[in-house]
Amino acid sequence: MTLVENNTGERLRGLRAWQREAFEEYFRREPRDFLAVATPGAGKTTFALTLASELLARHVIRSITVVCPTEHLKKQWADAAARFGIPLDPEFKNGQGALGKQFIGAAVTYAQVAAHPMLHRNRTEARRTLVVFDEVHHAGDALSWGEAVREAFDPAARRLALTGTPFRSDVNPIPFVDYVQDHNGVRRCSWDYSYGYAPALADGVVRPVIFMAYSGEMRWRTKAGDELAARLGEPLTQDALAQAWRAALDPKGDWIKKVLAAADRRLTQVRSTSPDAGGLVIASDHENARAYARILRQITGRGATVVLSDDPTASRKIKRFAESEDRWMVAVRMVSEGVDVPRLMVGVYATSTSTALFFAQVVGRFVRVRRRGEMASVFLPSVPTLLEYAGEMERERDHALDRPIKEGEFNPEQDLVDEARKKRDTPDAGEELPFETMEASAEFDRALYDGGEFGGGAPGSPEEEDFLGLPGLLEPEQVAKLLNKRNAEQRAGERKAPKEEPKQAPEHEVMADLRKELNGLVGAWHHRTGQPHGMIHNELRRACGGPPIAQATAEQVRKRIAKLRSWATGGR
Repeated sequence: MTLVENNTGERLRGLRAWQREAFEEYFRREPRDFLAVATPGAGKTTFALTLASELLARHVIRSITVVCPTEHLKKQWADAAARFGIPLDPEFKNGQGALGKQFIGAAVTYAQVAAHPMLHRNRTEARRTLVVFDEVHHAGDALSWGEAVREAFDPAARRLALTGTPFRSDVNPIPFVDYVQDHNGVRRCSWDYSYGYAPALADGVVRPVIFMAYSGEMRWRTKAGDELAARLGEPLTQDALAQAWRAALDPKGDWIKKVLAAADRRLTQVRSTSPDAGGLVIASDHENARAYARILRQITGRGATVVLSDDPTASRKIKRFAESEDRWMVAVRMVSEGVDVPRLMVGVYATSTSTALFFAQVVGRFVRVRRRGEMASVFLPSVPTLLEYAGEMERERDHALDRPIKEGEFNPEQDLVDEARKKRDTPDAGEELPFETMEASAEFDRALYDGGEFGGGAPGSPEEEDFLGLPGLLEPEQVAKLLNKRNAEQRAGERKAPKEEPKQAPEHEVMADLRKELNGLVGAWHHRTGQPHGMIHNELRRACGGPPIAQATAEQVRKRIAKLRSWATGGR
């Protein structure tokens, strides 16, 4: 039985253009499986529940199961469904077997399905069921999860898959998703409807994001007693980068303190036009999260909401923060995807997870628009991988099978599998390297916006304050115009300014700095290759010529530094 036109019209009233278009595309074909890709913040939940309402009204289905990545999202889906008059049970447990008669369906997690797929298959077979897969890429988090999802929901009358990030860091296939082979023989996922960040930004559906990248000098001592140094933002070996990054995020160092202070100044500026705007810090683990909250209290004089995954009150804390006007929330990963707190407008990426998927999920927490002109600001370490992701915000991504996995590539999706098996967070990649942070200074490196880069300066400098003081309400075009104007004025000022002869530091200071830099790089190369320090110095002498380092000139030391950097990037 088909609904009369005016009821369908009521359902479509108020939908965004893309939601209406996707709705019409679905009912033009009425497929059993439908994959909708929409950028975080675009309104996938509203689209899915509108579709579910229509299918219920047409008696195509009689029950709904929503499958989510996390426990918190079950409650979020149930709350949203209630507004559509669809009662979902977010507390459904595998042990209870049957659903209460007052519910049309249940919200469950992928881990819950994997624990008892036959139970969910029986529920699916008992009534004509629509299964909604929220962030469907998680269905491939483990082969066992994918197999369980297929077993449980193969009998479903309809399946609707949703994702804002249709790609994975591994090659596990996503259940019920079609793949097509490209000209290189690589299978890529095929979606039925796609709405990316660039068109969403043009439509005013999401906020523009400006990224504030901070570099700085890092110095640390390894367990072996070696003192190493590196500059975040410069080419480094994998080990040196992992350790420098960790030093930057260490609550005992100055880097994170300066960045949190800058982020709070930015939040103050944003709150001048959006008084309830909030900030979110994504931390690596519980210990760092609590330490960052203490730093924020010192900066602001107010406490921050700390959300930890093993806290049974986590969902209530997130909801309470979403409904308050509190300044800051600090979380460990679990707020990185699907959590809807539209007032989040300033973020700090204080974790060393470094994949495109996780980065996109984190940034997705800040793009949910409430009114036109809102702009999000995300603060991050000046790490090449993160800067690349930030510069490519508008590029479309997809999930490819058959691609080679790089040696040592980190798989963030495994976090959810691990989290389902144990009730605590583990440190990020690279944090297993034991060392003590000795120094971690911060320097504003650059701002990134709309694929462009804009120069930085020292913390507290006029250049940094220019970016922190950007108005909180600007259209994307206005942001670009303002930043480009600033760059033009800066270049004009540099041309007009009289050229001063650079002050020459005393020779002994120059040599001390160069030797320190070389020794830091030699230490990093030792950790990468296992070669003794003396052997590395000897190889450098053979390659570049010259006497031992104690008698080498500044130019000879610079040549060795350049040679070692070329080794680190694949040259010899």
